[in-house]
Amino acid sequence: MFDSRHIKTFHEVVKAGSYSAAARSLGYTQPAITQQMKALERSVGTPLFTRVGRRMRLTEAGEALSRHAGIILDDISAAQQQMNAITRLRSGRVRVCAFPSANATLIPEALARLASGHPGIRVELLEDEPPESLRRVVRGECDITLAFTYPGLHEEVPDELVEIPLMEDQLTVLLPTGHPMARRRSVKLAELADERWIAGCPRCRANFLHECAELGFAPEIAFTTDDNLVVQSLVAEGLGVAMMPGLVLNFLCHRKVTGRALDPASRRQVSAYVLKDHLRIPATGQVLEELKTVAANRVGC
Repeated sequence: MFDSRHIKTFHEVVKAGSYSAAARSLGYTQPAITQQMKALERSVGTPLFTRVGRRMRLTEAGEALSRHAGIILDDISAAQQQMNAITRLRSGRVRVCAFPSANATLIPEALARLASGHPGIRVELLEDEPPESLRRVVRGECDITLAFTYPGLHEEVPDELVEIPLMEDQLTVLLPTGHPMARRRSVKLAELADERWIAGCPRCRANFLHECAELGFAPEIAFTTDDNLVVQSLVAEGLGVAMMPGLVLNFLCHRKVTGRALDPASRRQVSAYVLKDHLRIPATGQVLEELKTVAANRVGC
């Protein structure tokens, strides 16, 4: 293995033509230059210089190393500049995976803040639902994932991941306009036991069934869809009622649908998940900071 300091000194000796001239240029003593060159020759396993009278001449190995030395030093310099840019948040790439309603609400706001303060950081967006989104972080397919959990469900989080809580997302009951309970400020889930329901993604559906079971009834699920716009459209046509997270209602709001709070309130926890080592990466840390700031403004959504 070459020592980059020795390569730099070697390059200067070749340019200057002698140890003494290189010593003056680099601010070293001549014995220090001699020691570095001997150390470099030990590393390569062969002499790099030979003396012809008072002049030094490169050996065949020295000629070969000389052809590469400038390139090596340029590459090291470029690498140092790139590392400095990354650590000073002038550049960097962060891959973020989130569930659809987070990608439509939290992510755009966070990226707008990031673009304003750190325009050199590039973010790649992916979309997936938990638990698959958590596995993608472990597999190295993304750097940060946003996922949600429900308090009543036992959900496994891979041991490799660190959880950063962002916000609680309040659930809302969607009723067709004109529904008798639409005139009330809040409704109890048990009061809707006889309704037909539209259920959402597997994790949300599991929580919904769990909450109903806790209240002693099994709901009639008429339709199941992951598409939140479809859920609202079905409710609007009177084909059922639904339970939907507040983040979704921030960007979808059908004019023929009324949302009412649950009493008692039901919430899901939205968190970011990263590998522990990624917390030390400046760009990743900055994206997390922006997500925390944006989420803090939506607590109780």
